Amino acid sequence: MIARMSKYDFVLYAAQSGDFIDRLRELGLVDITTTGWEPSDEDRQLLLDIEGTTKAAEFLKTFRADAARCNGQAAPFASGAEAYEHYAAAQHEAAALGAEIGRLEKSADELRPWGAFDAGRLRTLAERGVVVRCFFTQANIFDKNADEWRAQYPLEVINRADSTVWFVVVTAPGEEVSFDAQEMKTPTMDIREVERRIGEARAKLAALDAEFSRVAASEKLLAAYGASLRERLQGVRVEESAARAADGTLLVLEGWAETETSARVDALLEEYPNVIYLKSDPTPEDDTPVKLKNNRFARIFEMIGDLYARPKYGTLDLTPFFAPFYMLFFGICLNDAGYGLVLLAAGLVMLRKFREPGMMRRAAWFATLCAIATIVFGGICGSFFGLSLAQYFPSIPFFDFQGKFFIISLVIGLVQILFGMALNIWTTTRCFGIAQAFGQIGWFVILLTCVLGVALPMASITILGFTAGSVAFYVALGIGFVLLLLLNNVKRNPLINVGAGLWDLYNNITGLLSDVLSYIRLFAIGLSGGVLALVFNTLAQGFVPEGANIFVRLLVMIPILLIGHGINLFMSTISSFVHPMRLTFVEFFKNAGFEMATRSFDPIRKMDQTGE
Repeated sequence: MIARMSKYDFVLYAAQSGDFIDRLRELGLVDITTTGWEPSDEDRQLLLDIEGTTKAAEFLKTFRADAARCNGQAAPFASGAEAYEHYAAAQHEAAALGAEIGRLEKSADELRPWGAFDAGRLRTLAERGVVVRCFFTQANIFDKNADEWRAQYPLEVINRADSTVWFVVVTAPGEEVSFDAQEMKTPTMDIREVERRIGEARAKLAALDAEFSRVAASEKLLAAYGASLRERLQGVRVEESAARAADGTLLVLEGWAETETSARVDALLEEYPNVIYLKSDPTPEDDTPVKLKNNRFARIFEMIGDLYARPKYGTLDLTPFFAPFYMLFFGICLNDAGYGLVLLAAGLVMLRKFREPGMMRRAAWFATLCAIATIVFGGICGSFFGLSLAQYFPSIPFFDFQGKFFIISLVIGLVQILFGMALNIWTTTRCFGIAQAFGQIGWFVILLTCVLGVALPMASITILGFTAGSVAFYVALGIGFVLLLLLNNVKRNPLINVGAGLWDLYNNITGLLSDVLSYIRLFAIGLSGGVLALVFNTLAQGFVPEGANIFVRLLVMIPILLIGHGINLFMSTISSFVHPMRLTFVEFFKNAGFEMATRSFDPIRKMDQTGE
């Protein structure tokens, strides 16, 4: 569900804005509207510093884990700002040294075939009119032309490999040379000099570890400094986006708080001097921030909904309604109890590792729930790492996925679409009254009537004699068409309603057809993963020599099965994650009338060391 919000309009003196923002930050319950804020050059530098502290924290996690580089006894810096300054300088120098080492190593690869030589002697010879020019070419080309080239110029082979020959020739300054070979610029240093410079650069790079060790010793100070920068950014955004009045003397701010905690905000405002505030309920025209408040189960699937958008304030949070469908769809797409056990093991490991509430904890529960759905559905279908359990347990009536699920996938899609339509009708009725939902109700009645009167009898299921030829069928169909064609807008001319209703009917029919057919992907993805698993099993068996003992069979089959099922599990898991999400965002959200919010509830607050 969406948490109820209360709107605040604050008027205060500009001079007290900093202290007022600090008090709101300590309270941590008020989201200040900063729409339209454009960062200045100073603000952009602040953003860069915040990003830099975040990257520093990520770097230090890796650096501290390397005991060979990190000196645990290093002295910390006096402050987080000093630690960040030294980190930024050391990181910049390390990047420059890394680039220099890369350039030198490339030069070393080019110079290594030429061996050790005196570059100064080459320059002296060139000044005296003796030019030594360097070439390399393919060995077969050199062998073919070597005698001819030696007849024209003094030539000496410097190095030779299986496919390449490096050689030099002596010419006069500016003399034209026509060889079927690649000439390179005469080296200004030899391999010894390049390796010496590489060693120096690496020594300087290693010396920076002492600086990074001091930064690592100041990690808490650095984290606190990053938190202070983020808090400073909050204040900058609030002050610079606020409306100014009375020649800049006054600031006008818009804020939001949860209704259930707004009493604490009211108490602060009552005791704070020289602040005038108005408290009101949000209107449809307001850009109200959204905060979701769901039960433990639905909260796990908020991370899926957030990949698309939060629902608009005043509408319906669809998370609790799509969560069971998503679990079901994931299990159908992966459709193998063995793969589900692997995912379950991964989910349990994550739950054990990430014990604190947060995104990773939710991801661990998400993986665990989806794994359970996969195990259940894979067990019903009798699939275990591509093996058909029906061959080993013939007395158990496993579900025939390949033979029967094509139609069932369409039925599941139709059920979810009808459910979404019902939610849309309920939301419209709640927000605008039932008269505004007549058109939606009419289409829903028509569709439900056709399902009950036509589709179910085709499957030999009849509900209370409700068939395509019954009176009740035609009455229900008539009610639906009246609502859709005549009452879709009770304030509009009936003739216009008929035209608009026919157009809506055409769009609904064509849209419904494409929406329902989209659910075939559940069958297709589940079938393709099962077929690939079977292929890898057959492939592993096919490579076993005839008459091989159990040791040889395992030695041959296990690597093929591990690699094959590993690839299939990876690809199938991605498909099982993405395609149910696609069905949720496109088919279900559309039919449920989903409207997205432009912002989430993000109160200004004291930042902890992770920026949360």
